[in-house]
Amino acid sequence: MPKRPWNRVNLPVYSICSSDGNQHFNMHIITYASQISMKPKRFVCGIYEGTQTLQNVAANPRFVLQLLAASQYRLVDLLGKKSGKHVDKIARLEKRKLLTQWKGYPILKECLAVMELTVLSRFDGGDHAGFLCEVSDYKNIQEGSPLTLDILREHNLIRI
Repeated sequence: MPKRPWNRVNLPVYSICSSDGNQHFNMHIITYASQISMKPKRFVCGIYEGTQTLQNVAANPRFVLQLLAASQYRLVDLLGKKSGKHVDKIARLEKRKLLTQWKGYPILKECLAVMELTVLSRFDGGDHAGFLCEVSDYKNIQEGSPLTLDILREHNLIRI
């Protein structure tokens, strides 16, 4: 039987690096991110309700969206399946020497690209809060294939 229509698209996998405004950073996996405008460049991002990332973005409406590389699929357990309310994800990533800095944010060294987003508005998205964001800056880090939902399925990290 075919997948439901919304699960048939092979979406890219991103990570958000957010701060509470007091230099306490968190990273989170996000697949509900989509560009919505060319000029100005804007994205819509869905952030899961109840997460540390949602708390951070509500307190500080700037964050970094990182396009993950296919080789980074192992980060999903830490960044997507553990809560930043209980686990210091940044400390774990630093211990593994996986981070560098960009514009004052810790970012993943091996990601493909980063975008600094500024929240313009928030809306109810059901089990996710939706954010309309403007790209204030970006940087390509390296060439390569992006991490996608199909790669996560291949490694049994998601079931959809």
